[in-house]
Amino acid sequence: MVSKVYSDTTDSKTGNYQVANVNVRNLPDEVHRAIRIQAALHGRSTEAEIRDILERAARPEGRVKLGSFLASIAREVGGLTDKEHTLFENTRITSPARAVSFE
Repeated sequence: MVSKVYSDTTDSKTGNYQVANVNVRNLPDEVHRAIRIQAALHGRSTEAEIRDILERAARPEGRVKLGSFLASIAREVGGLTDKEHTLFENTRITSPARAVSFE
C-alpha cells in the first residue's frame, strides 16, 4: 500500500503555487483503514486527512514562534518594556507572507 500526500506551498519569488508530493510506502493496512475511517468522520478525503495529520504534527498548536522567542529574549535583557511587548503582540500579522507582484 502506498499513500500519497500533497502539500500546498507558494514560491516566494514567483508567487506560483507549488505542490510537494510524498509517498508513504509499507503503510500497514490497518493504519490506512483507520485513517480512511477518521477522514470519513471528518467529512473529507483520506488524502486531506493525511495532510491535516501531517500539518498538525509539523506545526503543533502552542509552539513557540520565532518572533515570540526573540521578544522574550529582548524582555529578559531589558530591551522591551511590557508595554512595547504588548504593542508588538497586538499588531502581529498572522497571515502568511506573500511575494510582491509588479505585474
